[in-house]
Amino acid sequence: MPSRRDKLTPHGLQAEIEELFSELWQVPRFAGLRRGFRPNVDSYRTDDPPELTVVVEVPGIDPKSLTIVVNEHTLVVAGERARDRSDGRVYQQMEIEYGPFQRQVRLAEDVDPERASARYEHGIVTISLPVASAPTPAVRYAIVVERP
Repeated sequence: MPSRRDKLTPHGLQAEIEELFSELWQVPRFAGLRRGFRPNVDSYRTDDPPELTVVVEVPGIDPKSLTIVVNEHTLVVAGERARDRSDGRVYQQMEIEYGPFQRQVRLAEDVDPERASARYEHGIVTISLPVASAPTPAVRYAIVVERP
């Protein structure tokens, strides 16, 4: 029976290493050393229509403050979850993470950034990236987030 290691391509191995390092920061012992937070991301491909979809959890973030950029096999989602001023409050417990974030998602295929779209609903931003029929030029495209 082939091992998991045998199934990894160089791109897959790099992605797995990046994921392991990013998960390290989720360990409570290291959490105090970082600033900001790291929203969870899912990504998948569909065949009908052929597109890549990236789903990012961003509760408590104004969708107008999100920056979404796609270029040459990389999608970047950035923003900031701001904490309300304390107004003299003395916290007894603080678990909700605040601050700036940036997530980069490697895209396995060429996409058509001009037809890309992003939708924000209930704290989730869903980014649809139609698969390109031909390689696309290496140009940065910003994607505007739509609200329902």
